[in-house]
Amino acid sequence: MKDGDQGDKDRCGYIHKFSQSRPANWGNELAIQDASCESTFNQEKAFLDKKNLVKLICEKLAADLIILQDAARATYDAATNEESKPENEYDTRALEASYLAGAQAKRVGEIEELLFVFKNLEIKTFKNTDAILSTALVEVESDDKKSFVFLMSKGGGIQLNIESMFVQIITPHSPLGEALLGLKVGDVAVVESAKKILEYEILSIQ
Repeated sequence: MKDGDQGDKDRCGYIHKFSQSRPANWGNELAIQDASCESTFNQEKAFLDKKNLVKLICEKLAADLIILQDAARATYDAATNEESKPENEYDTRALEASYLAGAQAKRVGEIEELLFVFKNLEIKTFKNTDAILSTALVEVESDDKKSFVFLMSKGGGIQLNIESMFVQIITPHSPLGEALLGLKVGDVAVVESAKKILEYEILSIQ
C-alpha cells in the first residue's frame, strides 16, 4: 500500500481502503465480506460421505470377488483336466496349476470375509473433538498432500479414488494406523522409517 493510504484487512487478507471519513455502512460491508470468506473456506474443506464410501468399498470387493472366482475355476479346471496329466516325471504343469488354484481359493475366502465385514459394519460418526479409533475416517496432510485413511481391523491396502480424493484403508497394526490411534484433529502423527520421518497432520475426523 502506498504511503498515505489507509485500510483494514478482512479475514481473507484483503485490504479495504477508506478515506478519513468512513462510509456509514463500512462495518456492514466488512461483515458481509467476512461471511463470504467463511463460506469459501467451508466449501474448500474436503468431505466424504462415510456411508457412500462403505458402499463403494463393498462394490469394489464384490467385483474383485467375481474376477477371482472365475480365475480360480479356470485354474482348477486346468489342474484337473486330462490334458494336464504329466507326460513324464519332469512335467510339473498340473502341480503348478494346483498350487495356483489353492492360492486363488484362499484369496477368494479372504475377500468373502472382507465383504461380510463391510456389509455388516456399524458405521460410527466421529466428531472433530473425538479421539481416533477403529472405523474412523481421517483426513490427513503430509508434504502438502491431502488424503483420507479409513481405519479398519481388516482390509488394509485397499485404495479408492472418489471425486479426485484418495482414500486408503489402513489397520491399527500398520505404522500410520498405530500412530493415529488416540489422536485428535490438530495433532500430528509421526511415522518413523529407516529412511526418513513422516509427519501427518490430522485435518478432520468423521
